[in-house]
Amino acid sequence: MVKDRPSLLAVFAHPDDETFRPGGTLALLARHGVGIHVLTATRGQAGSCGDPPLCTQEELPAVRERELRCACAALGLEPPRLLDYQDGHLPEVNSEEITEHILTAVTEVHPQVLLTFGPDGLSGHADHMAIGRCAAEAYARRNEIAALYILAVPRSLAAQLEMRQIHSVSDEQITLAVDIASAWAAKQAAMACHMTQRSSTPLMSAPDARQRQFFGREFYVAAGCRDADMDFMPRILEEYGG
Repeated sequence: MVKDRPSLLAVFAHPDDETFRPGGTLALLARHGVGIHVLTATRGQAGSCGDPPLCTQEELPAVRERELRCACAALGLEPPRLLDYQDGHLPEVNSEEITEHILTAVTEVHPQVLLTFGPDGLSGHADHMAIGRCAAEAYARRNEIAALYILAVPRSLAAQLEMRQIHSVSDEQITLAVDIASAWAAKQAAMACHMTQRSSTPLMSAPDARQRQFFGREFYVAAGCRDADMDFMPRILEEYGG
């Protein structure tokens, strides 16, 4: 890692969290010289094995780790860091322990920006909510991190697509809206890496136009900013605003 290189640490719960919502944005930032580091808390062992199954339940953790590494490579990101917590059980883990893991990664990669889930986990998933709380705590403890961003979906888009399972936010709350057209191919390649999860992601079987409607624009809320000059997100992504 080049210490003077701008850096972002994305902190998520499962393999595929890095791709389906923020993948295009992460690819665009990487193309602009940002070091993108992904910390994933579980190997997704409670997820789908595919339909028809692509592996056994026992094989799934190793398969999903390979899928995660494939997706990060497709997006042009650094190899991911994986913790070894059980999928579906993050709320039961001591939050201080998880926060310390995140802080260790912060010490190693020197991110100016943290990206994670917000308090509602975007979908209400308890693992998402737990990892988001720990990442927010890590941000609060490290003054050298300039900004904290959380994944979001604006209410207008959720209503348009009738996505009632999404915990959307008012359009006015959106800080960054990113049109990822120039990174669409990279995001598609990364989504294709997560083969076991395709059957459990309904939009993956939707027509291309509907997929682009949801996956083709990515949205974020700035949950914290202590140094706007060091927050590279608006500067780099401004040309992709939509």
